[in-house]
Amino acid sequence: MKLQQIKISDKNQSEIIFSNPDFLAAQANLVLVFGERVILEVSMPYAQLKELYPNAQIVICSTAGQISNNTIESENVIATAIAFEKTEIKVAEIDLLENNSISALGEVIKKELLSEDLKSLLVISEGSYVNGSELVNELEKQTEFKIPIFGGLAGDNLNFERTLVGFNADGSEGKIVVIGFYGDAIHLGYGCEGGWSDFGPEREVSVAENNIVYKIGDRFALDLYKEYLGKYANDLPGSALYFPLSMKENKHSLPVVRTILSIDENRKSMTFAGNVPQGSFVRLMKGNVDKLIDASYSATMDSFSSHSKKPKLALVVSCVGRKVVLGDRIEEEFESVKEASGNETLICGFYSYGEIAPVVDKNKTCELHNQTIAVLTIMEE
Repeated sequence: MKLQQIKISDKNQSEIIFSNPDFLAAQANLVLVFGERVILEVSMPYAQLKELYPNAQIVICSTAGQISNNTIESENVIATAIAFEKTEIKVAEIDLLENNSISALGEVIKKELLSEDLKSLLVISEGSYVNGSELVNELEKQTEFKIPIFGGLAGDNLNFERTLVGFNADGSEGKIVVIGFYGDAIHLGYGCEGGWSDFGPEREVSVAENNIVYKIGDRFALDLYKEYLGKYANDLPGSALYFPLSMKENKHSLPVVRTILSIDENRKSMTFAGNVPQGSFVRLMKGNVDKLIDASYSATMDSFSSHSKKPKLALVVSCVGRKVVLGDRIEEEFESVKEASGNETLICGFYSYGEIAPVVDKNKTCELHNQTIAVLTIMEE
């Protein structure tokens, strides 16, 4: 497994950030490309990347910030080229704007990706139209809950206008790309942490539909939420990023974080970035900057724990909500990942509108997370 990472400016000037001495561009078979949507629209990097890596499958994703091996980037597109030596990859794509049902993705996966030697799936999904929970459910259904799945929803900085994903083409709206890794040579590790602190009692969601919560206990959801927020309620929905919800599908399941996307003053309801089922249990959460930064170190170390030696690549998917809450200290999240990774592991990744990662403690192959940092580590043996 050989690696190269480059950055491309909005004027299509490229610069190598990292390269193994024996890396050959013609042998690269996968290139992961992350850039903010506006920069991708200006630079249109696919043609340049195809010329650089003529035999690679190229996957492009818009972001709320991209992560290179050196820093968090906002001005440049970051492309990481991977030359697998013993691992086969296959890539499938669907256009949600043409196929209105997420089940169409399941059919594509079943037809094009499923086989006995499939080891893992990496999902790069558009982030504007998709219901992340339905996406995860369909992935788990098709893989029969046996294959670990990792990935994220594309971002659009803090614009929330449109997101772009491309497979062997420049990014466009509505696309979902799924990459399959095959064979016994590839080894993957997973880590996922939030770092948020619970406060207030756990309450049952009494009235909800998919990702819209109407009542928690005997109270209207928005009224209860505003009561806990106090003075911060005046800044809704923006202040909701600082106060996500912890959600458990049942009393015994591990909690995941859910971000509030919008509120409805008339219905006194809240809409979340993932489903919050009726009968689930929720608690309010608040951010402590130091704990959020510590969580990035823990997630990275968890992903490393599956390997007998340092993995070659760490793919980091962190939430745009964390970026907002951390503010000027956002670089400390990257520095924690870098400290845990050391110099032997190349880092790439992006800030997303939703994170997809296994819940290792419960042996759950796939879960949608919000305001979480997720780390996938990859090596071949």
